[in-house]
Amino acid sequence: MAELQQQSQYQQQPGQQSRSQQVVRAATAVTAGGSLLILSGLILAATVIALTIATPLFVIFSPVLVPAVITVALICVGFLASGGFGVAAVTVLSWIYRYVTGKHPPGADQLDHARLKLASKAREMKDRAEQFGQQHISGTQAS
Repeated sequence: MAELQQQSQYQQQPGQQSRSQQVVRAATAVTAGGSLLILSGLILAATVIALTIATPLFVIFSPVLVPAVITVALICVGFLASGGFGVAAVTVLSWIYRYVTGKHPPGADQLDHARLKLASKAREMKDRAEQFGQQHISGTQAS
């Protein structure tokens, strides 16, 4: 009979939790939160101490460090930009190759639609220009 009561306690409905489970969860959350709060306070204190110690060194070595940091930053930005543009170029060339060979890459339908729309507008403008030219020529001859 005692086993039946224990089994019924463990087989509660999914929406309900026993009070002890809630207390354990709350205690775990408070412990984890407090530990992280203490850790963040220690990191803040260490940062302030390190900055206090390093500031005089930065002031003394700033004529050397500032140009060095700027140079290193520019070199890093240059390499990253070069690599990014290289990847973009290879991607575009790959897309163009697939488009030209007829493998139908993503966006090919949109490009074809834009090309046809542009061609029809160009044809329309050509016809208008010819019509305007004909009107202008016939108007000049009549005068």
